[in-house]
Amino acid sequence: MFENVENIVLKYDELMRRISEPGAASDSNKYMELMKEQASLTPVVEAYKAYKDNEQAIEDALLLIDEESDPEMKELARAELSEAKDRQPELTQNLRLLLLPKDVNDDRNVIMEIRPGAGGDEAALFASDLYRMYTHYIESRGWSVELMEYEETGIGGMKNVAFMVKGTGAYSVLKYESGVHRVQRVPETESGGRIHTSTATVAVMPEAEEVDVQIDEKDIRIDVMRASGNGGQCVNTTDSAVRLTHYPTGIVIYSQTEKSQLQNKNKAFALLRSKLYDLELQKKQDEESAARRSQIGTGDRSEKIRTYNFPQGRVTDHRIHLTLYRIDDVMNGDLKEIIDSLTESDRALQLSTLEES
Repeated sequence: MFENVENIVLKYDELMRRISEPGAASDSNKYMELMKEQASLTPVVEAYKAYKDNEQAIEDALLLIDEESDPEMKELARAELSEAKDRQPELTQNLRLLLLPKDVNDDRNVIMEIRPGAGGDEAALFASDLYRMYTHYIESRGWSVELMEYEETGIGGMKNVAFMVKGTGAYSVLKYESGVHRVQRVPETESGGRIHTSTATVAVMPEAEEVDVQIDEKDIRIDVMRASGNGGQCVNTTDSAVRLTHYPTGIVIYSQTEKSQLQNKNKAFALLRSKLYDLELQKKQDEESAARRSQIGTGDRSEKIRTYNFPQGRVTDHRIHLTLYRIDDVMNGDLKEIIDSLTESDRALQLSTLEES
């Protein structure tokens, strides 16, 4: 581990030297690349410095205990030694976590897609509830939500909804939400008070740039039409809606959220690129080792990951066996404890896999 860190420190020092050279900022693009790389290495370098400083404190305290004749000084050195030894495991763990392989997509924006599963109208209402839950959570983090595709039902539910989340590190946080979400509650339309079980599927995809995915025009069919539904004033008076059909995969995307046909077309292509990029990611993950596939956030999209039980007021994440009895808070966007726990569990799993390899 420490050999890798020493190499990182050497690389960091070289970057700092290049950044401080006269005229380094003359090429703004190159300078920004250097600054970005330097910033990515800084946490590791600082954690290593803290570890080495603490290691030196242990050596200094031991030396003082051996050489000092004054009883009070010896006692002070023993206290410093005890404190430094207590800090060392935490500093070591922090350094190991920073050295874990980073997901190349972690810093990207994401596109989330929610679709109702089993349960008819109740599943569509649950999909709408999940959209509201995520919107509140995203806004609480200071990120932004941009609606890309949606289709409503007549009773306030959603047949499908896709939206862009823009924020630093959005994918690193939200990637754990992919999977099947289950709700258990009494529907408003249920006169007998019976509890129904319904599901909705959430997909979280990193935003793909044009350089990530090459789309052949021959593989695309573009149809334009008038928008329908509650899209806003005048939205359905012109041929502004766009439908893309991707022949090789059968993916169909319908975008009508904007009044401009061009804007809807751009959104549709952005969603298509991310879906194609996500398909490639899933294919790579399927080809990787069982240990990698077992990590949280890289599992099968058909996996049931969470249950929202309204009669008992609980939310249970089945991957980490976490149950919270404050369903109202969660449905209002308070996902911090769940997502923090998932992140910590994923890191622990990666560490154990690293130690075994």
